[in-house]
Amino acid sequence: MIMSTDASSPVRGPAVAARPDLFERCRNYGRMVGGYFMRPQDARAAGLYTYFEVFGPREDCAPGEVRLGERKILMFGSNDYLDLINHHKVKQAAMEAVRRYGSGCSGSRLLNGTLDLHVRLESELAAFMHKEAAMTFGTGFQTNYAALSGLTEKGDVLVCDHNVHASLVEGILRSAARKLRFRHNDMDHLERCLKNCAPEERILIVSESVFSMEGDVADLRGTVRLARQYQARIFLDEAHGIGVFGASGAGLAEEEGVLDEIDVVMGTFSKSLASVGGFIASSQEVIEYLKHTTRGFVFSAALPPASVAAALAALEVMREEPERRQRPRRTAALLRSELRSRGFWVFDGSTPIVPVVIPNELDLFRVVRALLDEGIYVNPVLKPAASQNLVRISCTAAHNEAHVARLAEALVKVTKRLNVNLGAPPSS
Repeated sequence: MIMSTDASSPVRGPAVAARPDLFERCRNYGRMVGGYFMRPQDARAAGLYTYFEVFGPREDCAPGEVRLGERKILMFGSNDYLDLINHHKVKQAAMEAVRRYGSGCSGSRLLNGTLDLHVRLESELAAFMHKEAAMTFGTGFQTNYAALSGLTEKGDVLVCDHNVHASLVEGILRSAARKLRFRHNDMDHLERCLKNCAPEERILIVSESVFSMEGDVADLRGTVRLARQYQARIFLDEAHGIGVFGASGAGLAEEEGVLDEIDVVMGTFSKSLASVGGFIASSQEVIEYLKHTTRGFVFSAALPPASVAAALAALEVMREEPERRQRPRRTAALLRSELRSRGFWVFDGSTPIVPVVIPNELDLFRVVRALLDEGIYVNPVLKPAASQNLVRISCTAAHNEAHVARLAEALVKVTKRLNVNLGAPPSS
């Protein structure tokens, strides 16, 4: 029997039930906030939406400021810890790279996308991190996702801290390896997980050095001790550690004296190195293997020249101006002290990240919005991304005591005006 292909011909057959629309979830997207189901458009209408603010050029902005519309805003939400995004040497290096190399590479690193700039940056990163070799990726997220899924396979075990970043989680989930999670910074639980690994299983322990939401640091010495005891390898994300920890700025592992004991170190250019992209540094054999097998590297376009040159320049400035590395943590310590003296619940820490607890979600959005009205930008962090709902404050080398005082006074002002419950830390 020959069936007609004429679109006007009637189609006979059993009735088909209406199929659910794939985009239904898009129309109904939202989340519970303070006991209310709220869509993005609802939050905008209520004046509570705090995402995707559009910033303008930085001309005529003072250190620590950005432009938002016609206003200049004090930026306490950036991870530009060393205040290098607007540094003249970094900008000049990026512009010169565009002049010499063009705007992009138009290909993967494996084929036509490798420039002498890439090779130079990777060589400098390897030396900086005390490793034999390094390789760069398009973003920090891509770095973790590609490297973790590329390093491990069936028969391996990934043992990760419960609080690791989403990029690490996605790389872990992508891997065919068995997965175990240990309670955050709990070395006893980590050891129990390691004891649970069969003798024939190959183990990779995964952690951040500085945990990006709450600003606490990993027990690296404990992790190294257990890794060596159980013959495991370590993958350490130093995204928020590079630039602010260590004698040379190489991160928390350098400061703790265990950098040579870390098998694979990950870093990003979008924090202290004032660019975009990411890298891992490890042994020559690990880097060579990943360069030829990791899909997120082999099938992705190379970093553009401007981004590579900016990261190179940022490394140079970091070496030339070591005082920049002291300021973020010093400022953060002052801010913690000032906020605690005013009754705020502030998490402990020694990093540039200062998390302030606002228990109620609606209050959190109201506070962040009110601070922006006061000319200060901070980040809202909701559970479960952190253990509490937080105002996440990032201190950088651009901030000074006057900025700290202004932020502390503004937080007191808006929380009192909005009658916000500040909560209280659990008793020790």
